[in-house]
Amino acid sequence: MEKAQESLGAGRLLLDNGFPAFSASRSYYAMFYAAEALLASEGLSLKSHGAVAAGFGRHFAKTGRMPAASHRDLLDALEQRHLADYQASAEITPEEAAALLTRAENFLAAARRLLEEGQRRSRHGARQGHPARLTRHRAKAVRQLC
Repeated sequence: MEKAQESLGAGRLLLDNGFPAFSASRSYYAMFYAAEALLASEGLSLKSHGAVAAGFGRHFAKTGRMPAASHRDLLDALEQRHLADYQASAEITPEEAAALLTRAENFLAAARRLLEEGQRRSRHGARQGHPARLTRHRAKAVRQLC
């Protein structure tokens, strides 16, 4: 979750230095990278922002593996990023950016817990003589997130 964590840190720095719109964009990317990693842990590689958001909703929020509100958080963050990155006249207040940053922190914390749980289950199954549930590709994606 290195890239997600770096985006979160950048968002915090940008907000602290008076750049709320750029902070909002980084908060979105923190969630996007975490969602990508969760999907990769399931063997799914989705590249577009819309596909990642839809796949995350289908495989994690609707199944209850992640909080249902996390899908709404991801979609709201995507909307804020569009405003911040593509609409010069759009204004994102420091308060809005701070709230989005908090939602991104919560999203990453929940994603990290889920990935760590998956890693523990995978290691436990391998120790008991069961084939590991994660392929090498999936395990690499999970390690990058944690």
